Amino acid sequence: MNKDILKKAFLKLCTAKAMTELYEENFKQVSKYVHATSRGHEAIQVALGMQLLPQDYAFPYYRDDAMLLSFGLEPYDLMLQLLAKRDDPFSGGRTYYSHPSLKDDDKPKIPHQSSATGMQAIPATGVAMGMQYKELQGLNDSKIENPISVCSLGDASVTEGEIAEAFQMAALKQMPILYLVQDNGWDISANAEETRAQNAAEYAVGFHGLEAISIDGANFIESYETLEKIIKTIRKERRPFLVHAKVPLLNHHTSGVRMEWYRDDLEEARSRDPYPVLIQQLLDNGFTEDEVKMIENGAKEKVVSDFKKALKAEDPKPEDLFTYDFISTPITEEKGIREPEGADKVVMVDCALFAVEELMREHKECLVYGQDVGGRLGGVFREAATLAQKFGDQRVFNTPIQEAFIVGSTVGMSAVGLKPIVEVQFADYIWPGLNQLFTEVSRSCYLSNGKWPVSMILRVPIGAYGSGGPYHSSSVESVITNIRGIKIAYPSNGADLKGLMKAAYHDPNPVVILEHKGLYWSKVPGTITATSKEPAEDYVLPFGKAWVLQEIWKQENVETLTVVTYGMGVHWAYNASGELDMRDQIEIIDLRTLYPLDEDTIMKSIKKTGKCLVVTEEPSNNSFARALAGKIQEECFRYLDAPVMTIGSENMPAIPLNSTLEQTMIPSTEKVKVKIEKLLDY
Repeated sequence: MNKDILKKAFLKLCTAKAMTELYEENFKQVSKYVHATSRGHEAIQVALGMQLLPQDYAFPYYRDDAMLLSFGLEPYDLMLQLLAKRDDPFSGGRTYYSHPSLKDDDKPKIPHQSSATGMQAIPATGVAMGMQYKELQGLNDSKIENPISVCSLGDASVTEGEIAEAFQMAALKQMPILYLVQDNGWDISANAEETRAQNAAEYAVGFHGLEAISIDGANFIESYETLEKIIKTIRKERRPFLVHAKVPLLNHHTSGVRMEWYRDDLEEARSRDPYPVLIQQLLDNGFTEDEVKMIENGAKEKVVSDFKKALKAEDPKPEDLFTYDFISTPITEEKGIREPEGADKVVMVDCALFAVEELMREHKECLVYGQDVGGRLGGVFREAATLAQKFGDQRVFNTPIQEAFIVGSTVGMSAVGLKPIVEVQFADYIWPGLNQLFTEVSRSCYLSNGKWPVSMILRVPIGAYGSGGPYHSSSVESVITNIRGIKIAYPSNGADLKGLMKAAYHDPNPVVILEHKGLYWSKVPGTITATSKEPAEDYVLPFGKAWVLQEIWKQENVETLTVVTYGMGVHWAYNASGELDMRDQIEIIDLRTLYPLDEDTIMKSIKKTGKCLVVTEEPSNNSFARALAGKIQEECFRYLDAPVMTIGSENMPAIPLNSTLEQTMIPSTEKVKVKIEKLLDY
């Protein structure tokens, strides 16, 4: 083998080994924060890292410090993260050792990933899907060699269900991705015999089109040469591979879980150490023992020097906590024509459809995917009707039934510069996607120190309508609003939906749009006001700006109140105030967005009226609405003439199928009227 390659590889392996040993020698000093190291895995990691190019995307996992060194990072860089220092180049001291996020021009790109094992497979596959899309659309840079995506996994994580979703899509669509599975035979204290029916290569056989190869990952030359052929093939043929590399784990699972507590195979593992294997390969290729020793000593000196420097580095300041939860959006004001002269009124679902069509026409980076949104159906609510016919099956396409992939792949799509608009068919089915929404999508910007915001739109049809039953009728906004790092819209009419959709597209942050399916066509009695004149193409509506749709003046001798609501609740409140003939006593605030929340408009109104009712379709116990009521009570206590009240669905586990039971469960205009009268009479 080329001597320069061997020399560089040995230097990286020596450096990673020296770091492990230094961490053990200084255990009390470095174990304030949990860390894991690559000891035993170094050969395969270095063999891969040395062959990736700056245009490639890599998703290392938490044991891959040797891989990071082979990308060109210094021990000092990794130690800044080990010690959670302010200048940690990945996260600014926010996340664990060997949890990289990198956007350097001269190195492979590393989007943020969480500690949740296996979760990186979907974002990494999303990158490959984005690469494929850009090639098909002519958006890639033809002057550089074809990029690839690389996902590093531990064998134990391959038992995760979300791995299957990633493998399925990579095989189905023939994406340019390499899954490197490092198999050390252990989870934490559970070994392979206890937890796996087969290894990763055997498992991959079931995914036709995903070629799998097993190698000795402790042998550098075997690893390098095998990966060299595979990477060359992926660059040329644009298809997926899985490499199952058998390696020993020669250090603790993490600094907090010591190997002596449970391991009974340490001697056997040490017999497969890649370090002496690589030394012998150097000697066999003409290196002298003195040259080998010189490389070893140089690596140790560098590690010690960098550690001393890292210990002196500055810690984060308290104010550093409050940066990069979001990237600034360019849409801060309502602009454009909301009600064009002569425009027809259209239903809410069509306002969104036309918004997406306009965006896709203008931006080739925009694409739509999800279950049944393709050309045959155009969505179960026809919310994507005609889009596939107009823009082609590459830009509007069906996915398998896999909500985790739909949500999590947007991390990778966004990372390569695309803007995916995706959907789950019903709010009831968002649960499999919550793992990705929480661990990968919502935290990427914050934990990468602003390098990798996830620019995506997730559309979620929501709410009860027409006896949808217990699995097609749920409201889930309280769960979604408890995920920090995402923006959430819940419009009540078509014009707002179109304006918010446009704002969401131009927002560099992740956006969830909750769309009440009972308002889509205004078929529910009393919801005709959800229809709108279709706003002009230039209309945008910023997030965080509530609408006082029914405004009153301050009155001293008449009881007044504010209704704070969103979605279907807007129509219940508006109709209730009309039927009570109290439109001049009841101010109605349509929140439009649940995050950011327009607290100024809410509090200003309640200080004027003195009473407040929060209306939601969710069961009110432990809900977003009840939390908002508490916030109002806290902020406006001395202005209130009555307790802040809420009304929502009955606190039952699910919405029944029977129409009588459904109506008994959820709020209505009549129920809101009763609550208003009770509050006004208080």
